[in-house]
Amino acid sequence: MHVGIAGHRGLNAEVERKVRNLLEAALRDHGGTDLVGVSCIADGPDVWFAEYVLAHGGRLEVVVPAEQYRESLPEEHWLIYDELMSRTSEVHRTGMAASDSAAHMAGSEILVGLVDELLAVWDGKPAWAYGGTADVVAHAERTGVPVRVLWPEGASH
Repeated sequence: MHVGIAGHRGLNAEVERKVRNLLEAALRDHGGTDLVGVSCIADGPDVWFAEYVLAHGGRLEVVVPAEQYRESLPEEHWLIYDELMSRTSEVHRTGMAASDSAAHMAGSEILVGLVDELLAVWDGKPAWAYGGTADVVAHAERTGVPVRVLWPEGASH
């Protein structure tokens, strides 16, 4: 079973705790070594998801949206990004150089194409910019990939 992740970054500590619990509950349904998690391993839900998959015996595949993607992430995230990349079973690349909205959406389209289900840490609102979580959810729905939205009731982003 291939499960992917898309979601909002920059969540506050309370929302983070609740989202981590929702991710754990969702992944428990898929448990074991048959699980393949697919993530872009950005800071936030992408990483929490990847760490959970690996900690429970699953395999991790990473989609790299752009050659400059790592450098576009917060510098304090690079160490965990590098650690997860070293534990990845397969890497998928868009071939794009600049880490911009077009590359992020292209990466998300690759991710959606690889998975049987998409977990979306999404508040249900429109994307702030092209390639945001809402756009990824819409793409998954258009292509027939089931989406499970994980968002704490009453939380705001």
